[in-house]
Amino acid sequence: MTTYLDRILAAHRETASLDGRSLEDLLDSARSYKDPRGFMRALVGGTPDEIAVIAEVKRRSPTRGDLDTGLDPAIVAGQYAIGGAACLSVLTDESFFGGSAGDLRAARLAVDLPVLRKDFTVDARDVCDARIMGADAVLLIAAALDDLEMADFHALSAELGMDTLVEVHDETELERALTIGASLVGVNQRDLITFEVDPGRAARMVPLMPEGVVRVAESGIKDKTAAVALKQAGYHALLVGESLVTAGDRAAAVRALCQLVGGRTAGDPD
Repeated sequence: MTTYLDRILAAHRETASLDGRSLEDLLDSARSYKDPRGFMRALVGGTPDEIAVIAEVKRRSPTRGDLDTGLDPAIVAGQYAIGGAACLSVLTDESFFGGSAGDLRAARLAVDLPVLRKDFTVDARDVCDARIMGADAVLLIAAALDDLEMADFHALSAELGMDTLVEVHDETELERALTIGASLVGVNQRDLITFEVDPGRAARMVPLMPEGVVRVAESGIKDKTAAVALKQAGYHALLVGESLVTAGDRAAAVRALCQLVGGRTAGDPD
């Protein structure tokens, strides 16, 4: 069965195959960008009553369609920062998510938070581009890459001073991520074939992660109840997009997730 991820990856790999830019020139350019903000560092060290939130700037989704296609990434980033977000995630895929490198640059300039480039990394040039556009971290999706690609891109990201969020969906992918030395792991609770969210998946994966791995839960996180459960399960951070982008008060929506004690519980954040 062909999934939406298969279609997206096919498009990105075709684009990469046609990219005639010199990798060496891109590496030289990427190396000139100094002082990335510490993405992984920003996710740890909070109080027991808090959980770090990676708030996502996202215009649309293949599964939900348009979310807010006319959003101003600088304004959204500012709202997230006011709400207490630890980091930002910015979609830069244009064809499927309506994002751009410009969205990432605008969001990063507006705040002092570290920023993840949320895209489909399939080529070393993608890693270089992430640093050139100002990203402090890059996403590697285990389901999208073979072992050699994942290891090479992980090493290149570190060479360029960025952190790497390795996203996994099951135990086999987690083992692959740990084999390459991933220290920042995101567990996506959405099934790649059915698109359904399994809210217990993240909790089941925690015992398989060694001490020292920074754990991020992704997908289907809509309220404080879910945030509390994931904190208690052992997660350091939540990556949240759709419920924050579509919230009437984005700052309050972020605050409702990251502050685990006090405030509303039912129906948070929106």
